[in-house]
Amino acid sequence: MNFTRWSARLPGTQRRAAARTEQTASPDRRGEGSVPAARAEQLTGETPPVPPVDELRVREVLDRVPSLVALVHGPDHRIAYVNDAYTTAFGVRPLGERAREALPELDALGLFPLLDQVQRSGKPRTVKSRKAPDGRCYTFTCTPVAQGDGKGGTDGRGVLVFATDVTDHAEAAERLRASERRQRETAVTLQRSLLPQELEQPDDLRIAATYHPGGTEAAVGGDWYDVITLGGGRTALVIGDVMGRGVRAAAVMGQLRTAVRAYARLDLPPHEVLQLLDGLAAEIDANQIATCAYAVHDPNEGKLVYASAGHLPILVRDENGTVLRADEPTGPPLGTGGWMHASGSIPLSPGSTAVLYTDGLVERRDADLDEGIAALERALAGATGTPQVVCDRLVRSAGVTPDHDDDVAVLVLQHPARTGPESELFRNAALELLGGVEAAPRARAFASGVLTSWRFPTDLHDLGVLATSELVANSLQHGTPPMRLRLRRTDRRLIIEVTDGDDHLPRRRRAEPGDESGRGIAIVATIASSWGCRRTPGGGKAVWCEFALPRARTT
Repeated sequence: MNFTRWSARLPGTQRRAAARTEQTASPDRRGEGSVPAARAEQLTGETPPVPPVDELRVREVLDRVPSLVALVHGPDHRIAYVNDAYTTAFGVRPLGERAREALPELDALGLFPLLDQVQRSGKPRTVKSRKAPDGRCYTFTCTPVAQGDGKGGTDGRGVLVFATDVTDHAEAAERLRASERRQRETAVTLQRSLLPQELEQPDDLRIAATYHPGGTEAAVGGDWYDVITLGGGRTALVIGDVMGRGVRAAAVMGQLRTAVRAYARLDLPPHEVLQLLDGLAAEIDANQIATCAYAVHDPNEGKLVYASAGHLPILVRDENGTVLRADEPTGPPLGTGGWMHASGSIPLSPGSTAVLYTDGLVERRDADLDEGIAALERALAGATGTPQVVCDRLVRSAGVTPDHDDDVAVLVLQHPARTGPESELFRNAALELLGGVEAAPRARAFASGVLTSWRFPTDLHDLGVLATSELVANSLQHGTPPMRLRLRRTDRRLIIEVTDGDDHLPRRRRAEPGDESGRGIAIVATIASSWGCRRTPGGGKAVWCEFALPRARTT
């Protein structure tokens, strides 16, 4: 756009240009009897002359400035001048006195070192929003000035102190900061409310988790973790991260976490759970993706069976201090679709510690992601203690601070190696069910002997034998070899499990008076604290039930 041509068409532009031309040609045509300047401008279109800045009296200007002005001179900063605004704010100040004694307000604000610096360097300095003793906030600019000796030279340097009242701005800024703090607290509260309020503590694992919101803005993240007791001594562990920040990411996270808990109740293999989550994530929001790792721990197998949807690898430190990385298999993030996830496994023997985490713990903008994971491995190799202690040490070693730019979620689980009296509270016994119908009385006798050796009370002993009889009978009637009975006790419960080679899952149903079968599962469900069934990875199924131990047994 041609601004010259455009401005020439503005009203009055041509008149002002002509006036300036006429003024240049004839600076002063006024004589006696001329009209006042304002009237003359109206009649003739002429602009009155503007006095040069050099002719203005500096003191008169400074006296009328609404900002605070003071001039100090010499190395001991003696007062040379204060304007009316300064006097109004802090009272009359005697000229010629040392500023340190005569201007205590500057001392309270800590400005004297700044005055010394300005006088030495000859360069202006500014400090913003300092609160003065009168309760007002000022921004101070200290400018060096050379003062003359009256003979054309200079007799030293002075400093002009110019203070602008910014109280309204400071109060508005503080209100804004307070509002941001409240919004952030609300956002963090929302995020934490979507996470487990209290972690489930399985019998065979010790678990701790930590969450650190990232940044200082009021945007919630999508990191989450969960611990789900599956029954039969098995535990599911989940960690995930919804890409992006904000309420939308948190909402997607909440839906995925709820869905994981629902799918976990089906006791499916990890890769099937992720397959279901993948479809759900696409339905929730096709543009929102998330990473997730889902793992299942069975104390009888001594390993973690897991599946990963684009998530970072699980790390496990064994009882010897060696750190293993569960790299494969890893599929694409949830919500991408079109991928068949697969399950893998990593050893988790007694004495081992496993860590599940989100990328905020290891990802840095100035370093490669693999370097961050390698640093975490080194930190885990030297991190000992309880799961909570390990959590804190890993977060601290990663340099996570309150102003960290990404959310961090860490889940630590330990499979403790129990020795001494504690080991007596965790026992296992198993029997292969060979042969035909004669396997049932053999299973009952085995269960009775084991429960007696574990010193269970009579009523619990009898209930355990009855449940064993019904589960074995159900397997003999509806299942196929190989069949196996497993008894397990922890410090809190008795677990009875029967596996066979048929993958048809039993269900509880109401038996009619004339039916000769169909009551076994109903009996087990009635006498046990809980029961369930699942398909096993190699084919077949497992049917289990649990009995809670008396409280005295846990002391």
